[in-house]
Amino acid sequence: MPDSFGDGVMCLIERNGSYPSACSDVPLAPNKLLHTGPLDAFDKTKAGIYLIDIPEWNRPDMPHPLGRIIERSDDQGRVWVTTPHIKQLEKLVREGHLDAMPTIHDSWTGKANESLFKPFYVAARQARIELVVGGDPYKAYKTRLSIALRLLWPNRQEQRSPFWRPDWRMSMVAEASVRHWTMAFKPVQEGHKLIALGNVDAAVFWTPPRHVPDRDRLRRS
Repeated sequence: MPDSFGDGVMCLIERNGSYPSACSDVPLAPNKLLHTGPLDAFDKTKAGIYLIDIPEWNRPDMPHPLGRIIERSDDQGRVWVTTPHIKQLEKLVREGHLDAMPTIHDSWTGKANESLFKPFYVAARQARIELVVGGDPYKAYKTRLSIALRLLWPNRQEQRSPFWRPDWRMSMVAEASVRHWTMAFKPVQEGHKLIALGNVDAAVFWTPPRHVPDRDRLRRS
């Protein structure tokens, strides 16, 4: 590691069950999305997709809150995001980490529901508790779980089910990513150096000796 890091230990934190956990209260619109256009402010009773400016992020110790979404901007520097990221940006504004909310240039929304996938989360969590991690039944469980989530936005046309909802799939990915980013930001604020941040379940820190990040809060595996 660079000498500038000083004495310390490289610490890998891994969170298990990120996607099922994100299903516990991800904000979704159960019915079809309606075109609600430009918005003066985010309506907490709605969920969906929003076209926003990429907010400026000046902290060198944490990646941008929107992650790799910012690499997919249009020619005007705007990106489409789902409700979890809008709520995350609002929180960062309240806490003083962002100066202001970005403008919402366009939107497709519906009435929000945060418990739509809670039964799925409860069943997945119970199955995981009952299985031995690493065994064949556990591997089969992870495979079937992944297939169930991917069917919300399958790769092939013929795989589309009656539950084909790209906005649901992207909202769950966003919810998992937001939780992961937030969990990593807390130890950074306490003085730990973030070396790498995985997609939704792994983070690597450089931490002073005998001062590892809080394991319980980060739900270390």
